[in-house]
Amino acid sequence: MSLTARPARESGPHASAGDTGTGSAVAAQALPNGSADIPAEVARLRDTFAGGRTRDAGWRLRQLAGLEQMLTEREGEFVAALSADLGRPAVDAWLADLAPTAAESRYARRHLRRWMRPRRVGLPLSVQPGRARYSYEPLGVVLVIGPWNYPAYLTLSPLVAALAAGNCVVVKPSEYAPATADAIARLLPQYLDPDAVSVVHGGPGETQELLAQGLDHVFFTGSPEVGAKVMEAAAPHLTPVTLELGGKSPVIVAADADLEVAARRIAWTKLMNSGQTCVAPDHLLVDAAVRDELVERIVAATRRFRGGETGGLRVVDARQARRLRGLLDGHGGTVVTGGAVVADEPGGSAAAESTAEPTAEPTAEPTAEPTVEPTVVVDPDLGAPLMTEEIFGPILPVLTVDSVDAAIAHVNRGPKPLAVYVFSASAATADRVTREVPAGATVVNHLMFHVLVPQLPFGGVGRSGMGAYHGRFGFETFSHRRSVLVKRTRPDPTLVYPPYSARTEKLLRRIF
Repeated sequence: MSLTARPARESGPHASAGDTGTGSAVAAQALPNGSADIPAEVARLRDTFAGGRTRDAGWRLRQLAGLEQMLTEREGEFVAALSADLGRPAVDAWLADLAPTAAESRYARRHLRRWMRPRRVGLPLSVQPGRARYSYEPLGVVLVIGPWNYPAYLTLSPLVAALAAGNCVVVKPSEYAPATADAIARLLPQYLDPDAVSVVHGGPGETQELLAQGLDHVFFTGSPEVGAKVMEAAAPHLTPVTLELGGKSPVIVAADADLEVAARRIAWTKLMNSGQTCVAPDHLLVDAAVRDELVERIVAATRRFRGGETGGLRVVDARQARRLRGLLDGHGGTVVTGGAVVADEPGGSAAAESTAEPTAEPTAEPTAEPTVEPTVVVDPDLGAPLMTEEIFGPILPVLTVDSVDAAIAHVNRGPKPLAVYVFSASAATADRVTREVPAGATVVNHLMFHVLVPQLPFGGVGRSGMGAYHGRFGFETFSHRRSVLVKRTRPDPTLVYPPYSARTEKLLRRIF
């Protein structure tokens, strides 16, 4: 198989289908571009790991503290890079990428020594006398492949887990967020042990060569399509993988929901990063009795949160904008707000198109910057791409349902989502959605906030992902649980050794 073919850009768990990774190694010194250095770089990291220093708790704590120091001291450089890559305002860059990464690292630092302690376990009668325990050991040299949509947080947060577990790490930032990738490559060696952490940036070819090194674990954040290719490339080496993928995370709004609160929270999280978030609300399933009021409130909240700004929201690149424009073609629903897309055409010119009905509201003039207006589409066709593909942009379909039963049935007809959200005043309704809808996570009366809880595992299920991280769960993902059993030489009862008499066999059956 090959990772060099770049599929059409699609959403991933927090990334796009085209986002697979990068290529030249950066550690103690800059290395020339090209994948020829990758085997030597991995060998260098293996030598560091074999030396044993990454196993020490003090080393791990120093790396985590260094990462936090970098995020504080070089915040301005990361903010500038995130603005260049994604057009992200400074407060959003801090809120969405830098603050949660630092919080994840602080949490790991506080709890690391307790996580590292061996755990004593009891013994069955058949194994007594003796002592048994298990401990957490680092895996070795691991690979973290980051996405473009939160290129600092979703690259550095898995790095926190890998370092806390005592591994050497190859970090592969997304080539679709080049300014942030350059900042990571330049700054990490200044704050972390450069003999244990290396940054490789390039494209799918470099990712493929990294996977060919038979690393000890691969952590990938991206789309299900590319996740399958990563898993396929890791399989010949039996390299374990963690796949943080995406999905069409639904929002079920019951008739008894607080509509004002629901509208604010839905609009805010959908606007965040222009909807380019793995756990963003993908579509709504709203009780018919409250649908019109909820839509009106969402439209009003969206306008209010934009502070009078009109036109489109910046998306990562023109290919993403064209993909989103394609989702708005022939969807069969009613566009109640938005619908305009500005994208560079292949020839280099910009084009603006809208699927909305003509309105008196101003629309964005065509620019070289790809943008998509916040768009609400009511009751699109269920078979339209808008309802079958992950949206990963500022477009919000609203489906009318006649009951929570119908909403649950609709969600369960599709792949298991990364998250399911439910707004209801009824604890019984929330419990029912949690119980009956398989998903990576359930959030009641809010959206996305589970990502910020290090005490909770974060990950998908089925097509939305494999494995989990955050907090202790990330530490365990990058660790091997090693069992140790210690037996005395005496007593050494002869009854366990053959030949066995009928009486002995009867006794052994009782013991074992």
